Amino acid sequence: MKLSDVQRRLQAPFSAHQVSWRPAAFNKERSRALLLAYVDARAVQDRLDAICPDGWSFELEVVAGAASPTVKGRLSVLGVIREDIGEAGEGERATLKAAASDALKRCAVQFGIGRYLYDLPRQWADWDDHRHAPRSEPQLPEWARPDFERSSGGAHITQAMEQLRYELPVDLELQREVYKHLKAALHSLEPHGLEPHGLEAQRSAQVAESEAGQAA
Repeated sequence: MKLSDVQRRLQAPFSAHQVSWRPAAFNKERSRALLLAYVDARAVQDRLDAICPDGWSFELEVVAGAASPTVKGRLSVLGVIREDIGEAGEGERATLKAAASDALKRCAVQFGIGRYLYDLPRQWADWDDHRHAPRSEPQLPEWARPDFERSSGGAHITQAMEQLRYELPVDLELQREVYKHLKAALHSLEPHGLEPHGLEAQRSAQVAESEAGQAA
């Protein structure tokens, strides 16, 4: 497998529930904020694990003498290496862990992972300064959603499938039983007539089977 073989899958939009928003600027009253979209480092790791689980690695080097925790990240994907600096910012959340997450995401962008988020239009939204969050999150445009979420109800189906991964029983035999029934349900569909969200469900089932095998 080469990087060019999986480039489109790496660059695909994330599910809407994986995209979060942070303020980049406020009005004088701090009642409205300019929001920037981002995904966390866990989503990046999950994307890499899903596409090339044995073909990526990430290394860190602490940058000495920086005003805040800063690291140099080195991400290797299928033999191709990208490097970038990660910074933790300021305040109580300024930790090496935050800098490491920032470095991973910056390196991943160089592979196209999440790069489309930089192309989103500038969005001002009502801001709840007490909760430190927007009063309602902006809606992503159609082009910034994966294909299987562009149909009505697609996002809810995806969230349910994602949640299922974390609700699998601990017992390995029960995991296999759950997977068997899920696989049977998927095979009841016409293989050539699967809708995009059906293909995503199939991939989720494959992830569940892989996790069950690793637990063994």
